[in-house]
Amino acid sequence: MASAAPASGYWLRGSTALIALMGVYMLVNTVRAFADPAGFAAYMGLPLTDPANHAFVQVYALRALFLGLCALALLFRRDTRALAVFALVAIVMPVGDALLTASYGAPITTIARHAATAIVLAVTAFLLFSRIAKEE
Repeated sequence: MASAAPASGYWLRGSTALIALMGVYMLVNTVRAFADPAGFAAYMGLPLTDPANHAFVQVYALRALFLGLCALALLFRRDTRALAVFALVAIVMPVGDALLTASYGAPITTIARHAATAIVLAVTAFLLFSRIAKEE
């Protein structure tokens, strides 16, 4: 059974803001990946050898769109338990991105950005699970 958060102060919590920012970040990445696939691939740390081969960047964009919409849908439903699990399992993606880009020699700043995203997700999951524990 999902635990819906009480209405009072829900939108003022740090974990709510972090989830909202991460959801919006994924939607912004979607737009960027479709608007400039080659530029976005380079930003992510895996530049395209041939800019015409941008289909995999668009696959990323669709993944980002799905995840961003899921995060925001759960947020607006105020389903704190589902958001906590979502944030926790989502850590796999930026950790994988960091490892993948590191293995291909991406700049340390790019690798660090992926690692920082994983840390933000871990903090968000911790805050959400803490919120659940306090509400029970």
